[in-house]
Amino acid sequence: MARAAGRLAGRWLPVAKRHSNQMARQWSPAAKQSGAFVRHVVPAAVKPLHSLWHEILGFIFLVFAGLAVWKVWRSPSPLPPMQLALVIVFIVVTAGYGVSSIRKARRISRS
Repeated sequence: MARAAGRLAGRWLPVAKRHSNQMARQWSPAAKQSGAFVRHVVPAAVKPLHSLWHEILGFIFLVFAGLAVWKVWRSPSPLPPMQLALVIVFIVVTAGYGVSSIRKARRISRS
């Protein structure tokens, strides 16, 4: 089996190399043009997606902060001091991250 494979490889290797060189010459200009296309189009498409990503994350974190404020505001009994402190830290961190993410999205879209 190995001898047969070696004979076939020896017979078809020059043909495959010749065909490979012809294909490389044929597709080389298209590959160069597609590379230039990607270098120009991808940055223009990534910038709005990056900005949209930050806007969505900012919105989600502001919703989390708003829900936490709503739960604290509407709770029927007062929260223990330690739990209230943790909730306030959670609200401040999520709201801060939400606002900073939206501001970053604005900065990205303006640049």
